Amino acid sequence: MRDTFVATATAFLDDPRTTVVLADISAAAFAPAAERYPDRVINVGIREQLMLGVAGGLALTGHRPIVHSYAPFLVERAYEQIKLDLDHQGVGAVLVSVGASYDRAAAGRTHLSPADVALIDTLNDWTVHVPGHRDEVPELLRDVVCSRQDSAYVRLSTQTNARAYPDAGDLRVIRDAGPGAPLLVAVGPLLDQALAAVADLSVTVAYTHRPRPFDTAGLRALADTEVIVVEPYLAGTSARVVGAALADRPHRLLTLGVGRAELRRYGTPEDHDRWHGLDAAGLRRSIDAFLSA
Repeated sequence: MRDTFVATATAFLDDPRTTVVLADISAAAFAPAAERYPDRVINVGIREQLMLGVAGGLALTGHRPIVHSYAPFLVERAYEQIKLDLDHQGVGAVLVSVGASYDRAAAGRTHLSPADVALIDTLNDWTVHVPGHRDEVPELLRDVVCSRQDSAYVRLSTQTNARAYPDAGDLRVIRDAGPGAPLLVAVGPLLDQALAAVADLSVTVAYTHRPRPFDTAGLRALADTEVIVVEPYLAGTSARVVGAALADRPHRLLTLGVGRAELRRYGTPEDHDRWHGLDAAGLRRSIDAFLSA
């Protein structure tokens, strides 16, 4: 996904309003673009707060900044600057992260960011994309960079589904179990594991790579009584929007994602999926318990 992002963002630099702002991460990948556009590929060094301040200043002058780093450095470390230099100033930028919740688990807790989408969700009217395949990246990036002026967060990952669904901003039904079936909504790269978890269950599965704004109209059309949301970041992040969308009808909601417990382990992304119950077997255990309750 990162390679696809770099190639796509580089092509956008043909528009003189577009600027890429970095804090060392991926600077080598953007080096050819920096040679061609030395004034519009800006590397501030390991100064993530400054990176967001520069982006805010560029946005105030009419530029469309693309700001990029690892998720914990981009969102958690620089959250105050996102809040003040973008939201409070009423200007927009496109934040693009790598690392996701635990792609670089071997690097330790500094590189883990399961709470990034929840933090962005405290801000006003942000678009959030969590692609599940590299082929979803160009179209969604083109939309948020070239067709909009508000703020967006694009969360890239090394984890991926086998198939891309570029048009799955709104909920896309992947498997229809018929009227009255429980609905499972899978976000981004957890779709394949969710499908494997319910392979022999009568569960409708829908997919989205755009959890914000959440497709509440699609949710209301698909949901009956039981709703399961599987997200690759902090568990419960979408509970608020799903609950509000279904507030006028009886429903039960199960939200699955990364747990809040501090594991203090390294391991691989696959290890962390298993430890947080986000592998197919772990999802199945939680879903079985929910549906049998």
